[in-house]
Amino acid sequence: MSNFFESVYEFVKKVPAGKVVTYGDVARAIGSPRATRQVGWALHCNPYPGIVPCHRVVFSTGSVCTGFAFGGKEVQTELLRAEGIEVSEDFKINLEKFRWREI
Repeated sequence: MSNFFESVYEFVKKVPAGKVVTYGDVARAIGSPRATRQVGWALHCNPYPGIVPCHRVVFSTGSVCTGFAFGGKEVQTELLRAEGIEVSEDFKINLEKFRWREI
């Protein structure tokens, strides 16, 4: 597994319950600001389900991922709501309220 993928997993593991980050946030945080799509691929291939909380990563618009690898946008929405994150009927999150700002 590449160091890039491992960097993605290590960063995403730090995102606390009840908060989200965007793919671009992850890319910038690990020093690869132009690698947003690669972050998505790394999370799609996540070998650590239940350890790396991929469901806490969303699009830059605040939308949940339409092709969420673990069951679709409905499953991602359920996981986020279980953590207290408000997801609208059109599957969007208010990033001003729920974005993790440590980055």
